[in-house]
Amino acid sequence: MKLQTQLTLKKQTEKQISYQSKILLLGSCFSENIGSKLHYYKFDTTINPFGILFHPKAIETFITKAISKTETKESELVFSNEFWHSFNAHSSFRNSDKTELSKNLNLILADTFKELTTTSHVVITLGTAWVYRFLESKQLVANCHKIPQKNFTKELLSIEEVTTSLQKIISLLKSINKDINVIFTVSPIRHLKDGFIENTLSKSHLISGIHKTINTVTKNVFYFPSYEIMMDELRDYRFYKEDMLHPNKVAINYIWEKFVATWVTTSAEKTMLKVDTIQKGLIHKPFNPNSEQHQKFLKHLKAKILELEQEMPTIDFHLNEK
Repeated sequence: MKLQTQLTLKKQTEKQISYQSKILLLGSCFSENIGSKLHYYKFDTTINPFGILFHPKAIETFITKAISKTETKESELVFSNEFWHSFNAHSSFRNSDKTELSKNLNLILADTFKELTTTSHVVITLGTAWVYRFLESKQLVANCHKIPQKNFTKELLSIEEVTTSLQKIISLLKSINKDINVIFTVSPIRHLKDGFIENTLSKSHLISGIHKTINTVTKNVFYFPSYEIMMDELRDYRFYKEDMLHPNKVAINYIWEKFVATWVTTSAEKTMLKVDTIQKGLIHKPFNPNSEQHQKFLKHLKAKILELEQEMPTIDFHLNEK
């Protein structure tokens, strides 16, 4: 008896992710879930340099500023709840000193430009097509920073607007790195604060925009069905956190395994097993840290780490920092 509908996913035959890949993840908080997994397994990974960005226009603005080398001016910053913020970055980037905030954001943009020139894969997770426009400046914002709702208008990006934004992102990326691979996915997290119907409409615009883009830009642009896996294969509330909106650990691990099976090379999967063994050893808490048995365990673990680091020069467990 078959008790689950499953998507048919095939292993990528080209442009796969290996331990020689450089990966940049941008977008919603689900990109951080996948990014943290890649980081755990010691892939060369950068996650959301400007923090979580929920919609296509926010990601487009970030990439545009990085590639065009457009710096964040102090005059662009807004003061709210005793901190300075940028409408182009997540609220985690805040500072009581606006000069310091501007400087930090510009350093990130400069680093991102350098990174994009050598990045092999950009994974972009779109969360919503709903956007907020700041009335005073008419700017579409990445984050409202808890500024009162009356200062914004709420809009739904059309399929055409989503498509245009994604095409602009790809064009910008390829302008400095013609071999870059872009993997789009839609966050499985439901934005029910927008409403049930509104969330479905939003996700449909994102999915339609992505596929129109892929049909237009056929080279090195891909789609991974995170949203569909959650909605179809994990169609049960036991796969959600207590808020009934966010995927729980089991769901994240399940989608991660599908991502690995689709995108990661077979050789890298074997290396991941070795990395996992070492990581579990590093977080192991002994009953008696000073015992002879534990010291032997640590010596054996260090030997494993050095052997793997010699075998795979891109992997670094930072033993000298511990």
